[in-house]
Amino acid sequence: MGPRLFRVPENHLPAVFPVILANILPVFAIIGLGYFLRRRGLIDAAFLRTGDRLVYEAFFPILLFWKIGGTPTDGAVPWHLWGVVAGVLVLMWLLSLLAIGLRAVPEGQEATFSQAAYRFNTYVAIAVVFNAQGDRGVAVLGEMLGMAIPLANVLAVVTFIWYQRGSLDQAARVRMTLRALVRNPLIVACALGMVWVRLLPPWPLALDNALRLASSLTLPFALMSIGGSLGTAALRDRLGATLGAAGLKVILMPLAGWWGLRLAGITGPDFLTAMLFFAMPASTAMYVLARQMDGDPELSSSIIVLTTLVSFFTLSAVLVAFGGG
Repeated sequence: MGPRLFRVPENHLPAVFPVILANILPVFAIIGLGYFLRRRGLIDAAFLRTGDRLVYEAFFPILLFWKIGGTPTDGAVPWHLWGVVAGVLVLMWLLSLLAIGLRAVPEGQEATFSQAAYRFNTYVAIAVVFNAQGDRGVAVLGEMLGMAIPLANVLAVVTFIWYQRGSLDQAARVRMTLRALVRNPLIVACALGMVWVRLLPPWPLALDNALRLASSLTLPFALMSIGGSLGTAALRDRLGATLGAAGLKVILMPLAGWWGLRLAGITGPDFLTAMLFFAMPASTAMYVLARQMDGDPELSSSIIVLTTLVSFFTLSAVLVAFGGG
């Protein structure tokens, strides 16, 4: 029988605070540092834009390629885990469309609201899983991301196309979607890492050290950028849609994930990795896509702020409930 939902054994209670301090607090401390540096004027919007591009197009793909390609996962593709992750992403997408159909989302915010229900912050995911489970956990997460990143992008872009009021015809939108997917550096890095670990020999020492050095820049840079981008003005102006999207992402998605993992019989470290993934805040990339596809970037910003704050507690709850083995 699988783990009980958020039930903490009595002998596990004394370990609650060390677990949070060791695995969750460092991630959010770096996010807080980025917020502080931005408010002090030590980093600005131009720095954040350049940093985001460097992380997205260079350093984060290097980290994914290195972690996935250099950490054996017993040669087994976790198909059952992929199935649960894919099922939960599609379920959350459908629930977001149901909320839109019930007129719970203002006109013009539909696709922006929808993507917030299932798009995940990959940077926070890698940082938390690495702190909690080390390289092995990151390698398993990387394999999940290799499927989840393209699926989430397809769902988001298709939804924006569905609700977009622009002048592009459907053929042009399909071409744009396919082009964005095949050029996505995170998708390419995940795919190359999975090919390397299964078909090619271990890293040569020099290459491993070079990838390690480049990867070490990724998470601090990405987390500070998240903190530097946080603001509360949009949150106040779009509170209703923000609360609805946040509820789907950081409350209902972990519950759906827990249920799916139990049905699939997944236990042990893979269970914890997947639950941490489901409890992540919404993706900061939502803002970029909303801006590019005539959505509501301010709503994306407010959802990112709220889910990032709430995820401290949801991630802590997952580690406390399921991190004891």
